[in-house]
Amino acid sequence: MNPQHHAFARSDRSRLGVWWWTTDHILLGATAILIAIGVLLSFANSPAAAERLNLGDPFHFAVRQSIFAIGGAVVLLAVSMMTPKGVKRAAFFIYLASIAVMIALPLLGHHAKGATRWLEVGGFTLQPSEFMKPALIVLAAWMFSEGQKGEGVPGVSIAFVLYGLAVFLLLLQPDVGQTILITIAFGAAFFMAGVPFAWIIGLLVVAGIGGVGLYFAFDHVSSRVNSFLSHDHAGAQADPNQIRHALEAIAAGGWFGQGPGEAVLKRQLPDVHTDFAYAGGAEEFGLVFSLFLIGLFAVIVLRGLYKSMKLADTFDQVAAGGLFVLMGQQVFINIAMELRLIPTKGMTLPFISYGGSSMLAMGLTLGMALALTRKRPGAYTPTEGPNGAFA
Repeated sequence: MNPQHHAFARSDRSRLGVWWWTTDHILLGATAILIAIGVLLSFANSPAAAERLNLGDPFHFAVRQSIFAIGGAVVLLAVSMMTPKGVKRAAFFIYLASIAVMIALPLLGHHAKGATRWLEVGGFTLQPSEFMKPALIVLAAWMFSEGQKGEGVPGVSIAFVLYGLAVFLLLLQPDVGQTILITIAFGAAFFMAGVPFAWIIGLLVVAGIGGVGLYFAFDHVSSRVNSFLSHDHAGAQADPNQIRHALEAIAAGGWFGQGPGEAVLKRQLPDVHTDFAYAGGAEEFGLVFSLFLIGLFAVIVLRGLYKSMKLADTFDQVAAGGLFVLMGQQVFINIAMELRLIPTKGMTLPFISYGGSSMLAMGLTLGMALALTRKRPGAYTPTEGPNGAFA
């Protein structure tokens, strides 16, 4: 194709031009479509949520989500222009800042829904654990790669200390869902770092014991698990009702949905604009739309993992792979929860659910992943085709 047909010519050596020609366009395009869909669904779901909360403006959440989407896109683009060294540096400071805020939450945090996970700043509610997640995965990958060099750096030990501190602070809130999520992503990074298989088995055993411990340590965890196994269980009555309404809304959507603004059952979902945005979208736009949405997530995660595994540097490979696993697991948990495949858990659907912290943090996550998978001299193994394109 003629270079003038592009926004940037291949000879353009400006920072923006180099970024454009070195960033994976499929990952970038799929992410842009997801952000656009998130804004679209916020306009579809906002009136129902605003009505339940007696807000005067039916598009209160939609307008705010549009602003969050712009912020998330800016964060994604800015971070994706970083070098791997810049990603390491950013992760270090973001992790420190997030941990500091999480430590202060018991004193300064906003308490809601039985947990203290948010900090109110000038009318904006910040959830520091959302930003801690990608930073932890990058730092863990950094430590794993340093430990492999055999230069006396106790990388694995440091990584586990960083992970342990994050888990401790999450359980204080408490936020069991985020704990499980970072455990899976951390374990994936650990596995990709090439550690002995016996260590992986040991980690799985410890994780299993930890899961059992969480069941007995937190009443809301045991209640949700029990209600998932049996709707007749006396605990957590709200959870079965929410899931039932979500399943009814998804089923009512049929193949092509009820149409924009025509959905009725989603109005019974208190969190249709946040954790149950997928159900609201399924009722309005149908199964075909739902599968398209899931397909977009699959493209990002699978292509991202494929590119990650082709990277030559251990840190780049483990960090990028861990970030894509982090996103993929969050998508799985949210949608599986709405389909009643797993117990209920309050977790946002990346780029789709309403929330500033979620949108900005996911922009940070994908921005870091895009930065690490960009084409650079020596970044990929020789099995790739010319100019970094896959053969």
